[in-house]
Amino acid sequence: MSKVTIHGIYDDDAPLVAGAKKLRSMGIPVADVFSPFPVHGIDPIIGVPRTRIAICAFIYGLIGASLGTLMMWYMMVYDWPTIIGGKPNFHYYTAVPAFIPITFECTVLCAAHGMAITFFLRSWLLPGVSAKNPDPRTTDHKFLILVEANAGDVSRIQAALKETGASEVNIK
Repeated sequence: MSKVTIHGIYDDDAPLVAGAKKLRSMGIPVADVFSPFPVHGIDPIIGVPRTRIAICAFIYGLIGASLGTLMMWYMMVYDWPTIIGGKPNFHYYTAVPAFIPITFECTVLCAAHGMAITFFLRSWLLPGVSAKNPDPRTTDHKFLILVEANAGDVSRIQAALKETGASEVNIK
């Protein structure tokens, strides 16, 4: 059977959530949801697995802390040892309290920049790349449920979307 793409367009987020729940209860998988702002709680309803992006943030933070520590050791202990606050820096561990603020700032700097780059790469928001959303109104004021179904299920899905408050149902 051929696959048909169905777009259920909603005016508000509450009917969108109701429509997604109704489709899932009918055993119809929702391919994706597009909205102008994050709809909290929609991910488990449509079956999106939990993200692993926090692991990336942790790794970027570790890299930042490591690079900051290496930089401070090289500058303050190895290359040009200096006495700061009466504490000679013959070893890194003797002046760790003086290095904590710099370590923290390097951690935050690398985590923030790494997450920004990850966001742009993961969401494919790069120069010259066309948008993936099927209806440009979803970036402003409309909500869309995208369903990929068999041609025999179209009328049942249309009825379910209209029943939950979809203002438009488009078949592609």
